[in-house]
Amino acid sequence: MGVAIRTAGEDDRELVVRLLDEAFQDDPVSGWVFPDQQHRRVTHPKLMAAFLDIVLAEGRVDLAEDGTGCALWLSVPAAHPENEGEAEENGDAAQLREAVDPANERVELIGQLTAAIHPVGRAHEYLWMIGVAPDSQGQGLGAALIQHVLDRCDREGVAAYLEASSARSFTLYERLGFALLDRPLDLPDGPRMWPMWREPQA
Repeated sequence: MGVAIRTAGEDDRELVVRLLDEAFQDDPVSGWVFPDQQHRRVTHPKLMAAFLDIVLAEGRVDLAEDGTGCALWLSVPAAHPENEGEAEENGDAAQLREAVDPANERVELIGQLTAAIHPVGRAHEYLWMIGVAPDSQGQGLGAALIQHVLDRCDREGVAAYLEASSARSFTLYERLGFALLDRPLDLPDGPRMWPMWREPQA
C-alpha cells in the first residue's frame, strides 16, 4: 500500500489526539482502564493527549499525509544499570494518573505493568501506539505505517518492540516479523496484552 507519511509536529497535536481517541475508544485495554463508557468518552482523550505529548518531546510521531493514521515511536537506548529507571518509570505513571484521572488507579497501573515487562539490554525502537481511523482500518494503513520504521530498523540493524492490545493486532504484528516475547501480560480482571519483539531482518 503506497502511503505518504510525514513526521507530525505540535501543529498536528489536535488531529493526532482525535485520531488516537477514535482508534482506541473501543480497544480492550482502554475499556479496562476506563470501564465506564461515559467516563471513557470524556477522559480517554486526555490520556491520549498525555501520551502524545511524551512522544512529541522524546520520540517521533509518523502521520499519514491524509490524517487517517499515526504511529508513536520511542528510541530506547541500550540497558541502563539495573533498576536505575524503575523508580523514575513508576513516578512517571503516578504523574500521568494525577494529570489525567487522579481517582483512577488503573491509569497508573497500566504504566507500571507495561514498564515491568519492557525488555532491557539492547537498544530498540518501541512502537508505543499506532492508531488508524475506524473508517480506514483493515486497508493496510497500519502495516504501512509500521513498515516505514521497520525498513529503517533493518537497514541499521536495530530491533523493535511493542505490546499488542488485541488478538487482531497480534496477528498483524506477527505478519510484520514480530514474535511473542516471554509470556502474555494478563491485566488484573482484564484483557491480555502480548509483548512482542522483532529482530532486524536482512
